[in-house]
Amino acid sequence: MPSAIDLHLHSNASDGALTPGDLVALAHRQQVRSMALTDHDSVEGLADARRAAESLGIRFVLGIELSVSWERIDVHVVGLGIDPGESTLLRGIAQQQEKRETRAIAMGERLARKGFPGALEGARSLAGEATVTRTHFARWMVSAGHVSDLQAAFKRYLRRGKPGYVACDWIPLEEAVEWIRRAGGQAVLAHPLRYPLNQRKLRRLIDRFTEAGGEGMEVVSGRQPPDQTTLLGQLCDWHGLKGSCGSDFHSPDQTWLTPGGISPFPRLCPPIWQGWPDIDAWMDPAA
Repeated sequence: MPSAIDLHLHSNASDGALTPGDLVALAHRQQVRSMALTDHDSVEGLADARRAAESLGIRFVLGIELSVSWERIDVHVVGLGIDPGESTLLRGIAQQQEKRETRAIAMGERLARKGFPGALEGARSLAGEATVTRTHFARWMVSAGHVSDLQAAFKRYLRRGKPGYVACDWIPLEEAVEWIRRAGGQAVLAHPLRYPLNQRKLRRLIDRFTEAGGEGMEVVSGRQPPDQTTLLGQLCDWHGLKGSCGSDFHSPDQTWLTPGGISPFPRLCPPIWQGWPDIDAWMDPAA
């Protein structure tokens, strides 16, 4: 049965495929009762998503996912319960979007040199009003027949070390946490096992995140083996963090993933929503 709580979802305000309203409607059909929209470096979809959630009786959390550079790797930090109009956060988002635009232009030039002319224009047409991301390039490559699916686009062209990849100097970890805290939110380290880190470096990342004022960590990200959930629950407990859960859903093309389609939440750590207003309205995420 799907989880009733999903605190990591994306719309077409960043690199998701669905409008905020359509995403909320899909979450409702999947029996999600409490959700957060956490678009990459964007708060543009929050107002529409909140209206749709209120109309369907879904508890809605204002969120964002910030891109961070830490020891030469890209890390993501989710902000939950933010004020999307807070001035420091808005200035920071503008900086991040400028970096994304610069990266998109460089990626288009690299792909053109590799025999894919029109990549930037194609990605822009798919992004619409959102800033272009790697996912938009991947979708264009699929639609143009250059690759069979998104996974192939990333594996062959868009991952680190591949012809179309362009590194970006994102904000420091501490700055991302500060933006979220200034906006009244809680900083959550997203999908910690997806980064190319051994156990020692992962512990160091969590230490730095906690020292910066981070409050939570995703102990469940989509469907994952039970041993991963246990490990992340233990790490949360060891570092004094609260646990969060989310699907990281982007598109119905992800046939293996749906809003709320996540593994059970562990009992090893308190949930990030502990202490939120109207706590009685929150339920066991596995209920």
